[in-house]
Amino acid sequence: MPFLKTLKTNPPRSTLLNIKTWKSGLRHTVFSLNGDEYKGEWLNNKRHGHGTQVWKESGAIYKGEWKFGKRDGFGTYSIPTAGKAYEKQYFGYWQHGKKHGHGTFYYSNGAFYEGNWREDQRSGHGTLYRESYIYEGQWQKDKFHGHGIMLLANGNRYEGSWEEGEKNGHGKFFYADAGLVYEGYWLNGVPKCGTIVADPNYSAPSPLKFSFPEVKLADATKVLQEAKSVLMTADKQDRLNSELLNIEGAQH
Repeated sequence: MPFLKTLKTNPPRSTLLNIKTWKSGLRHTVFSLNGDEYKGEWLNNKRHGHGTQVWKESGAIYKGEWKFGKRDGFGTYSIPTAGKAYEKQYFGYWQHGKKHGHGTFYYSNGAFYEGNWREDQRSGHGTLYRESYIYEGQWQKDKFHGHGIMLLANGNRYEGSWEEGEKNGHGKFFYADAGLVYEGYWLNGVPKCGTIVADPNYSAPSPLKFSFPEVKLADATKVLQEAKSVLMTADKQDRLNSELLNIEGAQH
């Protein structure tokens, strides 16, 4: 019986030399060909652990955790200002190089958002602080979506359901200056059917000049329910027609 010699399957010399040059562990600053620089920990030639990245073109700095070459874990992303100083734009959690988890983002117009993120988009519970209003509630894909409260600068506020960034569904709108509350059904940011009553928590500076007219309907609740049902049916049909048009357009 002939003796079969086992062939060695060692990798080529060039591959072995390349592996030896891989960066692992803590390293001093490493410069890329485009001028970017990184100082921190490595694993198998990838940024892994804690480190600081500086992008030459934008001047932005990220300081925080990395996993297999991408921002992952807690970290701070800062951008340069006109005075050559740096200001935080985002600090919080990352996953696979994107904002993911709880974090705070500062916008150039002075607004800032604090809450949950999912793949670089505001999703989950969060609060947006702007000069004209404050919104606290649920988000989905960077839009108000779910239950939320919006407090306007003039004291008015909305509490209720949101969809795709608009008031949709059941909600209450409090008119702070008039002491009134609208409660009812909203469609694409517009109140469609509901009731307006005096806010029980409102203290008028002087007695109201006019009183609310008495409702003469035999069953006001039933009328509102029927109106709401008609509006919801029409809205559902409009959405279905829009989807059908999109499908037809994609086929042509």
